[in-house]
Amino acid sequence: MLRKMVEKDRKRLKRKTHIRKRISGTAERPRMTVTRSNRTLSIQIIDDMKGHTLASASTLEKELKSIKPTVEGAGQLGELIGKRLLEKNIKTVVFDRNGYLYHGIIKAMADGARKAGILF
Repeated sequence: MLRKMVEKDRKRLKRKTHIRKRISGTAERPRMTVTRSNRTLSIQIIDDMKGHTLASASTLEKELKSIKPTVEGAGQLGELIGKRLLEKNIKTVVFDRNGYLYHGIIKAMADGARKAGILF
């Protein structure tokens, strides 16, 4: 069991490095990176030129504890980060799936952000 998990993580990290070679966030078009685990979901908006996090949303935040790490919860988190970005006048981002396959929870986060009006 442990060997299977180590192999799964190794494959994800390999995909992640391959993706990150090609994409980078700027002040005009920051990088939106998503992270998921069995208990939490998080999204960060990063300006790679300065190395600053411009906005974030996570189920670890006190007011977001009620959001579960499901497809529906991921959609809610995506909409929330979309609203936070629009408040900061950021309308376009580069989506970084962080090595995860683009389906289920990761797709729901992206669709939630698009629903809020973010373009990518």
